[in-house]
Amino acid sequence: MKIAMASDHAGFELKGEIKAWLEKEGHEVIDFGTDSKESCDLSDYVYPASLAVAKGEADRGIFVDGVGYGSALIANRIYGLNAAVCQDPFCAKLARQHTDSNVLCIGGKIIGSGIALEIVDVWMHTDPITDVDKYVRRVKKVQEISEKHLKKLSEI
Repeated sequence: MKIAMASDHAGFELKGEIKAWLEKEGHEVIDFGTDSKESCDLSDYVYPASLAVAKGEADRGIFVDGVGYGSALIANRIYGLNAAVCQDPFCAKLARQHTDSNVLCIGGKIIGSGIALEIVDVWMHTDPITDVDKYVRRVKKVQEISEKHLKKLSEI
């Protein structure tokens, strides 16, 4: 699977650990930066990584910032992206099963590498529930909201 990754300075080190784990697992990682712990603006990296997922240049995205919410706020403004902030493996499982999230956001200031790698492992290996009507209906409703309020990349 092809994974777009991005971080700011607060997530730089953890992004590197996750990237190494993903590559060891056989995934291709497209790293959109940042490339250091020097202070930077998160949107400069998460926005292009989000576009890569939206355009199909990457299958999923994993973004790491201080607490995860900044990345999710940026990613969820892009049509076709469903970003979830996960702070434990249980949330990661539900983010895939119940919402079919295609972007995982993690907080490098609040989650250590051990739990972060567990979160990524669960999120990468969990499929959405497609045989239970209530989950399919709920995902479809979120897609309808996106259709109503977000512009497709082809419309920009």
